[in-house]
Amino acid sequence: MLSAKLALFIALSILGLIFLVSLIGAFRSRGESRERGGRAPTLLELAIGFVTNFFDTLGIGSFAPTTSIFKLRRLVPDEFIPGTLNVGHTPPTIVQAFVFIAIVQVDMTTLILLIAAAVGGAWLGAGIVAGWPRRRIQIGMGLALIAAAALFLMTNLGLLPPGGNTLGLQGPRLGTGVAVNLVLGALMTLGIGLYGPCMILVSLLGMNPAAAFPIMMGSCAFLMPVASLRFIRRQSYSLRPSLGLAFGGIPAVLLAASIVKSLPLTAVRWLVVVVVVYAAIAMLRSAMKERMESSRLLG
Repeated sequence: MLSAKLALFIALSILGLIFLVSLIGAFRSRGESRERGGRAPTLLELAIGFVTNFFDTLGIGSFAPTTSIFKLRRLVPDEFIPGTLNVGHTPPTIVQAFVFIAIVQVDMTTLILLIAAAVGGAWLGAGIVAGWPRRRIQIGMGLALIAAAALFLMTNLGLLPPGGNTLGLQGPRLGTGVAVNLVLGALMTLGIGLYGPCMILVSLLGMNPAAAFPIMMGSCAFLMPVASLRFIRRQSYSLRPSLGLAFGGIPAVLLAASIVKSLPLTAVRWLVVVVVVYAAIAMLRSAMKERMESSRLLG
């Protein structure tokens, strides 16, 4: 009988293979033109993939930094940025999931249920959450993350009782984790990152903060290939920058994973604070930019 971890690896391998076959098929059938990025990635594009995925493996997230660089350097047309992000970051994210599920101890029942909740939330979110006002969600989550980071900071400083160091959830805490990760998966359809909120969720529920890594990366590894297939079918991505993100990102993941693995628990707890504060500021900045852009269009 297959172990739960092996079954998870097999499922992720099949999903990754489907993604790879679809990408190769799209490339061959379309005969990617130079204007759509049919050449090998440049050193700059590989460097972007390396840097963004290195920090992504530390829990910072890759979409916001990559988007900023793409827009600053005008490497990808705005309408192709979402597809390029998903297609390009999918291979490194799958590698992240394999590595952290393998090296970080976590209760497999908790891991599988939280991953399934995120996937189910993303599926539901495509039809439900997509109608919610994204700016209000960004503001609400940004403020909530700042409050959560403050609580976690006080815990790290010894001002509040520390959370637990368990590797799994049971009973009401497991139900809470599943429910919240379902919502986080749904919010990903609005471009709201899962890493920061998932880190604080796992920690506040009393788990070892390091256990957040296989949970959040496993969740995204199962979500992103499905989203990428949609962009590939619609030809709504730029191939060359996508390859830069993928080929530059995979070695960065392996390097950063060795750093995370060697970090002591205290350092991981402080890393959680940094990541969550970053995520909160990024969300609030995005909300502010959307308001400014809306005001400019209306004006």
